[in-house]
Amino acid sequence: MAAFQLLFPLLVTCVAASARAPRRLPACQVVQSDAFCSDLSLRSAPLDLPPGVQTLDLSRNHVQNLTRETLAFHSGLRRLNLRSNEIHFIQPGLFTDMADLKVLDLSRNHLHVLALSKVSLGPLTSVETLDLSSNQLYTGMTDYFLADSPSLEVLSLNGNSITKIAQSAFGGSPRLKKIGLHNNVILEIEGGAFDSLSNLTELDLSKNSITCITDFNLCNLKVLNLSKNSVELFQSVTSTDHYRLLSLDLSENKMSSFPLLPRNNRLEHLDVSRNRLQSVNDTGTPDEKTFLYHLRYLDMSYNHLKSLPECFFHCMGSLEVLNVSNNCISSFSIADERFLRTVKTINLGYNSLRSLTFGENTLQSLEELVLRGNDLATLDHGVFRQLPSIKHLQLRQNNLEICSSDRERQDAPGCVSFSSVPTLEILDLSDNQLRTLPADAFAGSPLKSLDLSLNPGLDMDRDSLLGLERSLVHLLLRENNISSLSTDLSSLTSLKHIDLSTNQLTAVPAWNRDSSIESLNLQNNHLVTLEYSTMLALEHSLKTLYMGSNPLSCCSNLDLLQMVQNSAVVVPDIETATCVHEEYSEPVNIEKVTWDMCHTSGVRYYAIAVAVIALVVVVASVLLVKCLQARKPQHRSFNA
Repeated sequence: MAAFQLLFPLLVTCVAASARAPRRLPACQVVQSDAFCSDLSLRSAPLDLPPGVQTLDLSRNHVQNLTRETLAFHSGLRRLNLRSNEIHFIQPGLFTDMADLKVLDLSRNHLHVLALSKVSLGPLTSVETLDLSSNQLYTGMTDYFLADSPSLEVLSLNGNSITKIAQSAFGGSPRLKKIGLHNNVILEIEGGAFDSLSNLTELDLSKNSITCITDFNLCNLKVLNLSKNSVELFQSVTSTDHYRLLSLDLSENKMSSFPLLPRNNRLEHLDVSRNRLQSVNDTGTPDEKTFLYHLRYLDMSYNHLKSLPECFFHCMGSLEVLNVSNNCISSFSIADERFLRTVKTINLGYNSLRSLTFGENTLQSLEELVLRGNDLATLDHGVFRQLPSIKHLQLRQNNLEICSSDRERQDAPGCVSFSSVPTLEILDLSDNQLRTLPADAFAGSPLKSLDLSLNPGLDMDRDSLLGLERSLVHLLLRENNISSLSTDLSSLTSLKHIDLSTNQLTAVPAWNRDSSIESLNLQNNHLVTLEYSTMLALEHSLKTLYMGSNPLSCCSNLDLLQMVQNSAVVVPDIETATCVHEEYSEPVNIEKVTWDMCHTSGVRYYAIAVAVIALVVVVASVLLVKCLQARKPQHRSFNA
């Protein structure tokens, strides 16, 4: 009886719980004829969806068995998204009645279980786009799925475990235009596997284990991605056929020689970066050479190239971007004006350059030249004046010396001139071990951006920036160990962004109301006081101010700190920007500094001073009185 009394409340609770209404799942979002039911922990489509639904998104749910009941008997769908479920069974013939279904996404499911039963996914009579990626499918499994897909144009098999592309793999999908096989384990492609696909224009075979392509013959293909494989050789068949290939990506492979491309090609984009190229052998008969008349972009970076003969470019009449950075090239020379006439960007960064020469009238279209990381020390002093269209020079991490006006007239060796380059807008000379910056160093060059950072001990002449008053917008002088600036920055009326961080400045450069400074970086200097009048002159234009890591005095910068706290100036490092207050053992965050912190202290010191003075006056008065009393004559009386 006692046990029953103990169990009775529990039984009542259980019965009550079972009688409650089932938990109502969140409703799908329905917009016109589109139903979005993703991420709702569903096992099937809700039964209350309106009729005539054309788009059904059931992604990121818990659907396991795909049947007509699962889809709530909606047969007029045009787009069905079942991505990221747990589907391992599909009712045979399910898609037969879906005559309007164009897009089907079954990615990230367990279709390898279904494939083991060798059951066809179709017929997919009208499906044009099919995604079967990340389903643990391996060789042969897709043959069943694609056996009856006559309308299929776009197919994704990315992220599976396919090791071999059989000759019959796509026999049931003759209209395929785009195939994605990225991130599989493909070792072999049987001959003729893609031959029947006359409409195929894009093929992604990246991130596989393919070792060679010896008979490339897909004339209609426009985009081929073979990056991140183990390709040692790429060779097309000898043919006079016209190839439509526009983009070929062979990056991150193991090729030691330049690919042998179709002679009659329209290739515009070629990437052979991160291979093992040691040379671009351009010898041989004209029939053996590769003609790249339409090539616009060529990337050969991160290889082992030691030289780059200009005859290599004899057939590249349309090249615009050339990237040969991170190689072992020791010299680069273009003497023939017929070569690289259209190139706009050349990247020679991080090589071993010792020589750089340009002939007269060469590289007429070159706008950007990257030479960073070459340790260049000696160049012809006027080498950059020979580039009539140059806008951007990247010379970071070299060892150049800038010519002064006097030395330039003497044609002195060992320095480079950056003056009188009428098109130059961006110049990076950071980390060049520059010791001096002579007067008129950039006169006649309308620079907009100048980076002189990471040149410790740089001595700037007062007129070193002469001629840049109306053009210079960005000036970087960080990490130069500068203690004071002799150069007058106030004359640079177009200057908007200046970086003076990580120096030894003890005073802010003088600016006036004509300045246009919007961003000022003063971090990590030796600034105790920021001249308020100078900062006030910038208030009308200044938008961003970095001022952390300085030994600022709280009470000597009260007006400035109040301006920062109350104005629209943004201080990104305000949480770490501090000042020193003599009554606090630790630096004070500038946001917490108030007028009273210094005003009250001043009043107290004033009161103490007054008290001390008063005490001195009182003591002095007492001593004076006693002294006077001591000197007063005394009257004596005599009795006869």
